[in-house]
Amino acid sequence: MAVARSLRRNTTITYVLAGGLCIFFLYFFFGDTSQIPSLPNYAAPKQLLKSKDAASNPLSPPSLPFRKPAKLAEGEAPPRPPVVHYHMNNVTTTSDPVGNRESILILTPLARFYGEYWDNLCKLSYPHDLISLGFIIPKGREGNLATQQLQERIQVTQAPTNKNRFASITILRQDEEPSVLQDEKERHALSAQKERRAAMSRARNALLFTTLGPTTSWVLWLDSDVVETPTSLIQDLASHDKPLVVPNCFQRYYNKDKEAMDVRPYDFNSLIDSPTARGLADKMGPDEILLEGYAEMATYRSLMAYMADASGDARREIALDGVGGTALLVKADVHRDGAMFPPFPFYHLIETEGFAKMAQRLGWHATGLPNYFVYHYNE
Repeated sequence: MAVARSLRRNTTITYVLAGGLCIFFLYFFFGDTSQIPSLPNYAAPKQLLKSKDAASNPLSPPSLPFRKPAKLAEGEAPPRPPVVHYHMNNVTTTSDPVGNRESILILTPLARFYGEYWDNLCKLSYPHDLISLGFIIPKGREGNLATQQLQERIQVTQAPTNKNRFASITILRQDEEPSVLQDEKERHALSAQKERRAAMSRARNALLFTTLGPTTSWVLWLDSDVVETPTSLIQDLASHDKPLVVPNCFQRYYNKDKEAMDVRPYDFNSLIDSPTARGLADKMGPDEILLEGYAEMATYRSLMAYMADASGDARREIALDGVGGTALLVKADVHRDGAMFPPFPFYHLIETEGFAKMAQRLGWHATGLPNYFVYHYNE
């Protein structure tokens, strides 16, 4: 069968276009895009592995393999792989972190971006050159939007002309889409808690293990919907010199009965255990977990949320058996000892309460500040 005349005329053009596409794909996968400033760090893992700037921040450990140069000049000896020394005994965690120039790692699992969260973060009075930020964002449409909004604010905050920019910022994207809904009512349903909090634990652990560096002194876990804190949050919490210290998380809302703005407790995971809760745990199966704040599971634990006294001493301390993760300052050595957020039932506890239990088993104890407040976004 004869080939149509119009097709024969387009054969050369077709070959040129196909060749151009092949060159484009080869450059995309193997070319060095480290010099393209607009390329998002999270979008090009193949290129990131070849980036000369990857993992070079002094606050982070080297994480890239050593690559020998492709060609050596005649008589030139191959370079030796770099050896980096970290003197861990020099890493301090003291009640005066500013005076001792201690590095802070602020970690935030981020499903939705709140401008008030970022504004509050930028207002923190702790020296920003000692603060590194880490975010983990779920896959999907909502995660893509949150990433875009975060990147837009980062470009402004980290501009070279801004003298108050942070030391480093890491953004991780999760491989899987969230299996639990992010709607406020549905995500707090009792039936969704085990799956939801296991997913949160995995996200927290992935973020922690990726970003914790050998020079990090403190880790501040700060939820993306905590939109108001004292500007001296880090100094205030660190001044207690406790391995785990958690403030009281409240929420501002409009009280229709009073016809005025009011506050109410929000985080009920900072708690003191009870004989009732221990009795419930003894009767549970190996895969069952204790949860707080549900009528179906009355534990009669003492909750820090209900111990607040707005006019009381903000430095008052209480010992806790469980902690919430909305705002939680942890000495980095606690994590280095192996305390993480169990995505599985650990003594029938999971996520942040499980983390407090794991830290306790390692010899680290949690402290609560019932009269020191941070505020959650009101949806």
